[in-house]
Amino acid sequence: MTIIGDSGRQIGPLTDAEAVELLGADGADLEDLCARADALRRDLVGDTLTFVVNRNLDTERVGAGTDESRERVRALVAEAAGLGATEICMQGPLPAGAPRDGYLDLIRTITGAAPGIHLHAFRPAEVADAAARLGVTPREFLRRARDAGLGSVPGTGAKILDDDVRTRWAGGPDLPVSDWVDLITTAHEVGLTSTATMVFGHDETPAQQVAHLRLLAGIAERTGGFTEFIAMPFTPPPGAAAPAHTRPTVREMRAVIAVARIMLAGRINHLQAPWPKVGARDAITLLRGGADDLGGLLLDGELDPSAGQEQGLSLTRADVDKIAAELGRPARQRTTRYGLA
Repeated sequence: MTIIGDSGRQIGPLTDAEAVELLGADGADLEDLCARADALRRDLVGDTLTFVVNRNLDTERVGAGTDESRERVRALVAEAAGLGATEICMQGPLPAGAPRDGYLDLIRTITGAAPGIHLHAFRPAEVADAAARLGVTPREFLRRARDAGLGSVPGTGAKILDDDVRTRWAGGPDLPVSDWVDLITTAHEVGLTSTATMVFGHDETPAQQVAHLRLLAGIAERTGGFTEFIAMPFTPPPGAAAPAHTRPTVREMRAVIAVARIMLAGRINHLQAPWPKVGARDAITLLRGGADDLGGLLLDGELDPSAGQEQGLSLTRADVDKIAAELGRPARQRTTRYGLA
């Protein structure tokens, strides 16, 4: 695919070497890169700033599988739906002692609490865990999950799709790249969409970032199952021994978004500016350089705000409108799959 940017200048397809060079862009070169990525964004998806109204739940905190925990989940989901949420997002493994079919039970509980709510849940590692608990293949679990009401899976846990990097980051063995790819691909094949992600800025090289994007683009070409791409800056976990370079700079974040826009064009056309990870101000900067989506509002609610993994991080519709006004773009609520909400 040849991608034409502003003023008719060709900006794609990129060789790996060209993409690596662009990731190092700075000064006027960076401004030019971001302007062309933003022009490509406009050509592909228009000027509308999209967002989804969702609530984040932590599987371990709500998935005990008892009558009491089910009632709590139903109340949390009903509250979210009452506040306007169209999506429940859930990540993390089941707690110890949960029933062997606990993942399926949780899906049924959530989707039964608010008919029409979209459940976006269970990373590849949790899909593998759920299948192992039930003694079935991941494909069979995903089929059962789909039939129980699961709508999509988070493509998180991707980190950098390089086994050496993943082992270093985890401090030991991590889910192998081949397993992550197989689990995501299988989810797409049974009719579940997913996000695509990259966590960057630890000790990986620009070449490894480019290889990661190439791999995602290849999956997207085969399955068409990715709804969006989210690039998240690495943040050391509390108490962890951090490398000397602990967080990407704004320059690095802008370059990654711009290069991802060019490399993924026609394969994954929606790029999110992850405001909970970068803050609203830097999210606006990324939305001026190739990103088009703001992600979820992450409603906390009042019943049990601590039930979510990102408690205290929430946007209102007024916040979104303010961001859209600063960008000079219209804002529109979307569904998980980018339909009209």
